[in-house]
Amino acid sequence: MSTETTIHDHACHEAEGVEPEAQAAGQYALATAAEVSAARGILERAGLWHETTRIAYLGLVDPPRGRGGDHEGIDRRFRAFLHDVAGAAPHDVTLSVTRGEVDSDVELDTAVSGELPVLEEEFEAVEEILNADPRWLAALEARGLAVSTVRVAPLSAGVFDYPEEKGRRILRGLAFVQEHETDSPWAHPVDGLVAYVDVVNRSVDQVLDFGVVPVPAEHGNFTDPELTGPIRTTQKPIEIIQAEGPSFTVMGGNHVEWERWSLDVGFDVREGLVLHNIAFDDASAGQSTGQGAGQSTGQGTGEPGDPRPARRRRILDRASIAEMVVPYGDPSPVRSWQNYFDTGEYLVGQFANSLELGCDCLGEITYLSPVVSDAFGRPRTIANGICMHEEDWSILSKHSDLWSGVNYVRRNRRLVISFFTTIGNYDYGFYWYLYLDGTIEFEAKATGVVFTSAQPSKDYPYSSEMAPGLGAPFHQHLFSARLDFALDGGPNRVEEEDAVRVPMGPGNERGNAFTRKRTVLARELEAARDAEPALGRSWVVSNPSSLNRLGEPVAYKIHSQGQPTLLADPASSVAGRAAFATKALWVTQYDEAERYPTGDFVNQHPGGAGLPAYQAQDRDIDGTDLVVWHTFGLTHFPRPEDWPIMPVDHVGFKIRPEGFFDRSPVLDVPAPVSGGHCHM
Repeated sequence: MSTETTIHDHACHEAEGVEPEAQAAGQYALATAAEVSAARGILERAGLWHETTRIAYLGLVDPPRGRGGDHEGIDRRFRAFLHDVAGAAPHDVTLSVTRGEVDSDVELDTAVSGELPVLEEEFEAVEEILNADPRWLAALEARGLAVSTVRVAPLSAGVFDYPEEKGRRILRGLAFVQEHETDSPWAHPVDGLVAYVDVVNRSVDQVLDFGVVPVPAEHGNFTDPELTGPIRTTQKPIEIIQAEGPSFTVMGGNHVEWERWSLDVGFDVREGLVLHNIAFDDASAGQSTGQGAGQSTGQGTGEPGDPRPARRRRILDRASIAEMVVPYGDPSPVRSWQNYFDTGEYLVGQFANSLELGCDCLGEITYLSPVVSDAFGRPRTIANGICMHEEDWSILSKHSDLWSGVNYVRRNRRLVISFFTTIGNYDYGFYWYLYLDGTIEFEAKATGVVFTSAQPSKDYPYSSEMAPGLGAPFHQHLFSARLDFALDGGPNRVEEEDAVRVPMGPGNERGNAFTRKRTVLARELEAARDAEPALGRSWVVSNPSSLNRLGEPVAYKIHSQGQPTLLADPASSVAGRAAFATKALWVTQYDEAERYPTGDFVNQHPGGAGLPAYQAQDRDIDGTDLVVWHTFGLTHFPRPEDWPIMPVDHVGFKIRPEGFFDRSPVLDVPAPVSGGHCHM
């Protein structure tokens, strides 16, 4: 992995890169090219690699929970999913590049386990296979379409009442017309036509033709002057200058220290960004009463001359977006099966963009360039795949006191850690924010091009008309955040908090009272919860064994945006496969084998794996090592303004300290200085 810092550049260009640097492989260091190559060598020596073998997934196995920055006894272990394009059974392999050994090798029965993730080479295969099928060619001819102009989207199949598909690797294909090399095919969907393709046998199971539907003719080329008109010239430059460089430092390749925060930035080809060992150096913990239970680092706050000891207090051992599903709501037989698990089926990390200064990131940027494996076990560097920078974030705190005459203002800022990925027609930004006051926030940014169809009629209830004859089906983007809490390193508890209106009566004669109610979620079966915006519902994660100076358990609170969860019928196929998306919150006891809310193998899995299976154990979660899984997302009824390219839509959540600190952790933030004008 390499890092690069580039100062203040407004041009939209490829930032200059640096050669990947050698680094000591700490517990949470990113994978290196040498390790990826070593992993393939181990597979070869074990007889698990053949000419027809492909790597569907290769990723680091998390070290034992709670190791933090401990580098003693490092064992760098990888997990590999091996697919055979000739049709042999796939394998789930765990190996150690430290010891040069295979630890486990499980041969999979995909009729039971589900299929491995979709391979990039299978994208083109779907179109190639269909272009040789007489039924497909006849359907195109009936529509007057030249096969050379038709693009086929390779779409995950889901699981429906097709017993012949069980145990076979199936993709479905929908067609779009591309009239010239730079034409946007999404403007010209070929409706009424869908094909089911076996990509291993390279055969076509079905071509379903429901009749010729006019192909929308208007183009959607969003850089064409016909649509853009004259480019505006009114924008003046916005310059973000940090003449002394950023306030954060990157050590050992991926360990980040910023203000009082510390963490390790990881990257996984399935989940994308993974944050490890998120901690906060608290200078005030236990200062008044000695009750604070933070872990002492034996260091100061980092400010010159500051004598106060700071305690490095763990908050999260791990944070990631562990799954994402896009279910579509159009019951048309052409697309009623559409639901895509972009994380588990397609692996969002492998399609991470190489980011450009001045375009994707603005200001004083530090880039990290993670290394992943291609399908042949060769290391591939995603240059500038992760972007880190600081942002000014308006007012942190402010007060003009009438009695004391004190005029006080402090400005907020945040550390931004992000990456962008492109999955077919959609582009997604994954942004983690750390704030000065101990708040952690995640934001997903959805943009790109909406998936299109023909619009059957003006009043069709399941899609929006985007252009003449062009529709965009209603759909959702639902994410699952995996949050491994470790508040002060101890056992945790989760309580559900609701606002409560108190009836008028004795003790509340004027009817103005309201209060709150907290309910402990003690076991897994009772810890699958809905958001209730009308009740202001939130969830408080605490450590009962670590008390603040008021004698209360230290805690963080999860604030949901309260948007709809999965809208498909509970008896639907997608509800069974994306059970995580039916509830806003799940809590499970930590188990290192329970990695994903949908289970290990999502592609063509019928459902029941992941959170439903974890929850069915009904383990005790009160005062244990636990994992909180939070579902959040967008429900998208596309607008004309979303065509031909969609402005970013935003969704996310926050976790904020709730008695974790003894007092405000930002009292030591200096007064702002801006050009000598602000004197506080």
